[in-house]
Amino acid sequence: MILVADSGSSKTDWLLSLPQQEPVSFKTAGLNPYFLTEKEIAKIIQDQAPDMVAHAHDISEIYFFGAGCSSPDRHEIVSNAISQLFNKAFISVDSDLLGCAYATCGHEKGICCVMGTGSNISYFDGENIHDGQHGLGFVLGDEGSGTWFGKALITDFLYGNMPADINEAFNKAYGLNKEIVIKNVYQRPNANTYLASFSRFVSEIKTTPYGQELLERGLLEFIDTNVKSYPEYHRYKCHFVGSIAYFFAEELTALCHQQGVKTGKVIKQPINDLMAFILNRNEE
Repeated sequence: MILVADSGSSKTDWLLSLPQQEPVSFKTAGLNPYFLTEKEIAKIIQDQAPDMVAHAHDISEIYFFGAGCSSPDRHEIVSNAISQLFNKAFISVDSDLLGCAYATCGHEKGICCVMGTGSNISYFDGENIHDGQHGLGFVLGDEGSGTWFGKALITDFLYGNMPADINEAFNKAYGLNKEIVIKNVYQRPNANTYLASFSRFVSEIKTTPYGQELLERGLLEFIDTNVKSYPEYHRYKCHFVGSIAYFFAEELTALCHQQGVKTGKVIKQPINDLMAFILNRNEE
């Protein structure tokens, strides 16, 4: 059996291949090694996916692609955590960007973008990804991500910069004040996912002038800061993975066209395409 995982900061999608059966899916919280220890990762998997762990003796290979898994020391944290539960399996840990590339580009060259809770980008040469100067996280980067939009909404609300009707709707939906926000952002863990949780409000107001301006500003900031940092971006298809890209695909595609960016696949979750790529590669 082969187990494949795609992990963002908010959630992890797992897919287990079974002989002569449809793959079985599982979900856990996001397993970002920048925010979680080895022990915490193992506990989350054990507690949130016990039925998956029950197959441990039958799983021979695990391929984990995750946010925060961009360096050998972070790979080790995740690998060690998984091996505590699946000690008979070969374990491979790579970045979510490589998973994005496999799911969208396959073996073709292209630019791969992640736009979910966080955001990132890389160039894929058909075999390997080439990291740029991006992936700075939600404090310094994450342009156009769920965290970016959540932060923009909250600051506009607290500064009183929202139109009155939008302000009323936002306050009714979330009931925030400065003290609540400060506590959740600065005193509690997972500030990025907390901020990103407000991004769903953009869907509710995207037909309003304020919503349209906010959405365009965030998406353009991603395109300008990330995509256009590649001098030859116009030569390759630009693929997108993640909830922000998926739910605002129409607006994103239109802005890409306007900016001379060729769009390829836009998918919410790469896990099914990722599993198909892994299985096909193993048969080659």
